[in-house]
Amino acid sequence: MNAAALDLGFLWPALLAGLLVTATHVPLGIQVLQRGIVFIDLAVAQIAGLGVIFADWLGFEPHGAAVQMAAVAAAVGGALLLNWTEKHWPDVQEAVIGVSFILAANAAILLLAANPRGAEHLKDLLVGQILWIGQGLLLPVAIVSAALLGIWYRLGERLGRAGFYLIFALAVTVSVQLVGVYLVFATLIVPALATRRFARGRIAAGSALGVLGYAVGLALSFVSDLPPGPLIVCVMTALGLALYALGPRGAPV
Repeated sequence: MNAAALDLGFLWPALLAGLLVTATHVPLGIQVLQRGIVFIDLAVAQIAGLGVIFADWLGFEPHGAAVQMAAVAAAVGGALLLNWTEKHWPDVQEAVIGVSFILAANAAILLLAANPRGAEHLKDLLVGQILWIGQGLLLPVAIVSAALLGIWYRLGERLGRAGFYLIFALAVTVSVQLVGVYLVFATLIVPALATRRFARGRIAAGSALGVLGYAVGLALSFVSDLPPGPLIVCVMTALGLALYALGPRGAPV
């Protein structure tokens, strides 16, 4: 086996991570767009990241059970808070989401201020380290993703607002530790925007867009030696614009 084949094999865990994130985030992204709470993803992802950073600041083992519990607790707590504010202050919900994001982001910066590797940790949280995903992490993520999708497709609207926020928080908590905040947001919103005029097959088209964005972005990273996260975001956005331009001409849904 030559070096190129080995390098290509190195990309498979990253591509599988992209597939898992796409599977959960495309249907959730459509709901987010319909509810008009686009930036909730950034807020919940940043809150989950704050939980990870806080657990690390306390001295817990990175990627250990305590860190995962901290991330889940932070994301679920943030999601429940945003559910409460949507119910009581729907007219300013987007502003509350923005404040939640910026507060969590700056709290993370403060916690990392005394850490000599703080800037690197913050970059990993935002941009992600998709090329360094361990294969052992993919199976538990796949199980959690399948469970969340099963609940979502089985119950749908019967979950209610609180149920949606909880499913959303768990999905984001899992994915942000795989690919970072920026890729999570792009995977959630770009396919939903690109397919907004699709009357049928919207989830299938959005999923195909997400998968293609990850595949092409990773391939370009392989040949150019540029960071994969930003490339995937740019490629997915460009493909999304093309899909929207070439797609159905009906009224937005």
